[in-house]
Amino acid sequence: MTLLEVDGLDVSFPGVRAVREVSFTLDRGECFALVGESGSGKSVTARTLVGLTAPGARVGARRLAFDGQDLRALRESGWRAVRGRRIGLVQQDALVSLDPLRTVGAEVAEPLRVHGLARRAEQPGRVAELLAAAGIADPARRAAQYPHQLSGGLRQRALIASALAGEPELLIADEPTTALDVTVQAQVLDLLDGLRRSGTALLLISHDLSVVARLADRVGVMYGGRLVETGETGRILAAPRHPYTRALLDAVPSAATRGTRLSARPAARPAAGPDGCPYAARCAAADDTCRAALPPVDAHGARCWHPKSTEPTSEARPAQATGQAPAQPASQAAGQLVVEAAGLTKRYRGPDGREQEVLSGVSFELRAGEILGLVGESGSGKTTAARLVLGLTEPDGGTVRLGGRPWSGVPERQRRASRLRIQAVQQDPLGSFDPRFTVQQVVGEAVGRSGLRGAARRDRVVELLGQVGLAPALLGRRPLELSGGQRQRVAIARALAPAPEVLVCDEPVSALDVSVQAQILDLLAELRTSLGLAMLFISHDLGVVHHLSDRVAVMRGGRIVETGPVAEVFGNPAAEYTKELMAAVGR
Repeated sequence: MTLLEVDGLDVSFPGVRAVREVSFTLDRGECFALVGESGSGKSVTARTLVGLTAPGARVGARRLAFDGQDLRALRESGWRAVRGRRIGLVQQDALVSLDPLRTVGAEVAEPLRVHGLARRAEQPGRVAELLAAAGIADPARRAAQYPHQLSGGLRQRALIASALAGEPELLIADEPTTALDVTVQAQVLDLLDGLRRSGTALLLISHDLSVVARLADRVGVMYGGRLVETGETGRILAAPRHPYTRALLDAVPSAATRGTRLSARPAARPAAGPDGCPYAARCAAADDTCRAALPPVDAHGARCWHPKSTEPTSEARPAQATGQAPAQPASQAAGQLVVEAAGLTKRYRGPDGREQEVLSGVSFELRAGEILGLVGESGSGKTTAARLVLGLTEPDGGTVRLGGRPWSGVPERQRRASRLRIQAVQQDPLGSFDPRFTVQQVVGEAVGRSGLRGAARRDRVVELLGQVGLAPALLGRRPLELSGGQRQRVAIARALAPAPEVLVCDEPVSALDVSVQAQILDLLAELRTSLGLAMLFISHDLGVVHHLSDRVAVMRGGRIVETGPVAEVFGNPAAEYTKELMAAVGR
């Protein structure tokens, strides 16, 4: 039975038409996924369905109905009766979505109170039931904690518990697993799948095609505010009809993509007209027909005007199944040992005053021109290991050597001269930039360490931007005026400014959509080859690590449980935990 009907949805903001002519239906117990890169209109569509478009938005539709009720006619009081009670929303960033000043229990209890679903005396028991249903152990204790006291996976499940409190018939999950490690992601997906099987309709917003393959019955592919292809999940993933869908699938990193480009090289083609295919400006096969009208939709989804255009073009990377190893850097220093970590131990004092060991006997080596992947679940010690390698934290035991010389256990004044040799690329560049700075200032500050001033400094900034594929036109922009991919490229340019030998990349692509992720991974691979850079690459995404890394170290509970060439470790894991990680990915 059809629960949600969307026909011709159109959402505009001043100067921007964010969603155009979007149509789909959703049945009870069905999962429909919207996929596409950042800015495609997925989240705007989702928020419109719960009446949360931003002030100034104009919403139009031929039909927008939930269980027969016309949503277009609802005023705010009407939305309050639907939102949370009949339609639940789970947003992407649980730490931001949960009130930091309220306990988890108070957060989950709010829908019960607002919608009159439980008396005050009944609420604690119902909250515990909801947290337990979301897969949270010891729910009474967790209910008394604040969001910052929970792990990322627990926060996400608490957010789902809050959404479930109203017993909604439709749950909208907007990127519910972004930045979660593979084991926690599997647990959250199990929970969502259980809800779907129990009869809850699920609208899933995601850029992760493996998540979509696991949960969705049908898929809608969005680009430029329009649905360019729809269909059953199996058909869409196995035989996509639209070139953009094919490009999304080709951008997914895996063992099969090693040694190949993930992203097509930028095209400069005429844009489509208002009724044309929005992907025309990037499509190698686009012509005047495409620019005049969006390809028609039949019972099987979008049918591109050019069926052969779904094949890889000369501008795209080669076919996936090449099995090639990544190109090796043409550097005279290739193979030279640049980082040695031996027996690293680190302890922190917890809120209860007790010391907790977060690293125990961790050892690894990194050579020039090599990429070492560091994988493991949240809290396994990956970021702590990275901070020790960067010299930002001192180990309680063990040593770090950089370029054959002591790096840990020495005075900072002795390290200062070598700090330019090792640089970091963080997960969230926006949080590491001064928001008042322009791109020229962000990168120029790092260039200034080399002594360059005036025109010479600006020229070096322009050179670095070119190295990461950014135009000089961006020099005057501030971080908030850049896309996520542009910000990450600026972060890489800043890290390259002092000509380092080592890059420590801590989850540099985890928050990026698949298209932008592909561009950044291609960039890192090219920089390794052209500059001979060594990289310590931290990620929870095993496909990313398999695609990019030469060797991998698997961490759990502050220890390295397995290490070796990436193909051997992932292809034939020896440690039980590595087998569990691989099983979680393969489910």
